[in-house]
Amino acid sequence: MDRAGISEARCKLGEELVAKGLTYNRESTRREILVHCPHCLTSYKVDVSTADIGWDKDYTWQVHHQVCPACNRKIVFFAMYPKTPGMQVVTRLAYPKGVSRKPIPPEVPSKIAEDYHEACLVLTDSPKASAALSRRCLQIILREHANVKPQDLRKEIDEVLASKQLPTYVAENIDAIRQVGNFAAHPIKATNSGAIVEVEPGEAEWSLDVLEELFDHYFVGPAQAQKKRDALNAKLAESRKPPLKTP
Repeated sequence: MDRAGISEARCKLGEELVAKGLTYNRESTRREILVHCPHCLTSYKVDVSTADIGWDKDYTWQVHHQVCPACNRKIVFFAMYPKTPGMQVVTRLAYPKGVSRKPIPPEVPSKIAEDYHEACLVLTDSPKASAALSRRCLQIILREHANVKPQDLRKEIDEVLASKQLPTYVAENIDAIRQVGNFAAHPIKATNSGAIVEVEPGEAEWSLDVLEELFDHYFVGPAQAQKKRDALNAKLAESRKPPLKTP
């Protein structure tokens, strides 16, 4: 690929970042791109410095790097520009290894937390694997904590939505998993939730976002509410008053 081709390929960096799990917005005809810093999750404008590191028979190799203006940490991507016309540019997040997410709440059961943690770690290297792990986490939550009947994931989502047990914003976001993931075109995502198949742009990251909302609803919120009740009951006991009634 010649210099002109590389320049054109760089304009597609935003789409490549999305494929690696980093969201972006194109806001101008100059293709200004905003992404989330993989260290601190703050949005910043892509304005990378580039260094050529050589070429082989298949690719021209470059390093794109930038310091996040919010956290002052370096972000480094490898970029592989194919010499064969029509092939996609390949980008890999080299540093940091994974995209930052907020810490897993201790209230989340270990088997769910482990899959979620692995989904975060592999997000940039394999969005397909990350999305598959997230779908498996979702299915476990729906079956074991939302008490839906075990069936395919599409029907399980239908059942939890019909139960009206979720806050509106969570219900809307979990429903969107099927749209973002294009279950209609990839039915195996519903029938075999752990299958590693093609993902849509932003699907893997969206799935992690929805899991975090479900963690708050099914694990964190109830645990915090119980802690408050226990504290109040302790005060009532000190005053020789009866405890709060259990709903």
